Amino acid sequence: MQRICFVLKVREDRLEEYEERHAAVWPEMREALTAAGWGNYSLFSAGDGTVIGYLETEDFDRARELMARTEVNARWQAEMAPFFEGLQAAPDASMVPLREVFHLP
Repeated sequence: MQRICFVLKVREDRLEEYEERHAAVWPEMREALTAAGWGNYSLFSAGDGTVIGYLETEDFDRARELMARTEVNARWQAEMAPFFEGLQAAPDASMVPLREVFHLP
């Protein structure tokens, strides 16, 4: 099982709305994530626009590929893209896993 952690930057003026949107993620988006192998997925906000994501999956590249094939993910990514700063690609394609330096099981 891979444990994936990543950092994204949300525009501070959109942070409240970003958090509201994630409090009400579409049921079909939740189902697609689960079907694609995204487990134990969490987002954390530092309150300044910094968002830390964490998920567990068997194969992160495959999980992202499966999500990229879904219509619901295309709609979600299009709606979420304006919330972020400095992205060169869609938000889900911009998730660069951080290198793990310690883990206490």
